[in-house]
Amino acid sequence: MNTYLFSISSHKDAISINSLAIEFLNPNISFSNYDYLIITSKQVSKALLDYKKEDYISKKALCISKQSALAFEKIGGNVLDIGSGYGDNLVDKIKAYPKSTKWLYLRAKVVASDFVEVSKKAGYNIDEIIIYKSDCSDEILNCKVEDDATLIFTSPSSVKCFLKNHKIKQTNKVIVIGKTTAKALPKTTTYIISKDTTINSCILESKRY
Repeated sequence: MNTYLFSISSHKDAISINSLAIEFLNPNISFSNYDYLIITSKQVSKALLDYKKEDYISKKALCISKQSALAFEKIGGNVLDIGSGYGDNLVDKIKAYPKSTKWLYLRAKVVASDFVEVSKKAGYNIDEIIIYKSDCSDEILNCKVEDDATLIFTSPSSVKCFLKNHKIKQTNKVIVIGKTTAKALPKTTTYIISKDTTINSCILESKRY
């Protein structure tokens, strides 16, 4: 029985299917206007490499997960705080700072969480700039999986892209990286949510399955 990992990352214990084709947009950004960054994807750190490091590197980032934090640190950034892997939980992190704090959310064109809208309604100052966009990769659209395969999904977009050309069968075992990803599954799907919002945790669940 094979295990398929649908993600932009890979793992040695799974057949890794790159789920997204990423396009970096490189918009003009006045980083000096903001106190802190908000980062919810490793792709943001890759996108920042297209900018002058001295423009953004002094800005600490509120990161959604350990993985996004590590990616930001890898390019030399400093992390302000780390969420639990879910966008909805960032609201409480933001509320720990004064409403006068100026946040810059560097984001994808399509996002799954409404934490920014919730925070703004509560009076917090957050600007959003779309720094990259993604589309379904040919790899996920054309992949072939067995009826008894274990399927690991690491984002709502990976689920949506898989479902464009495939169906999740009752004989497939499904593991998702978090609650937001689980919401993208068909309602009749039986699934397991990994203990932690990491690919390693998903792989461990697949071995216990």
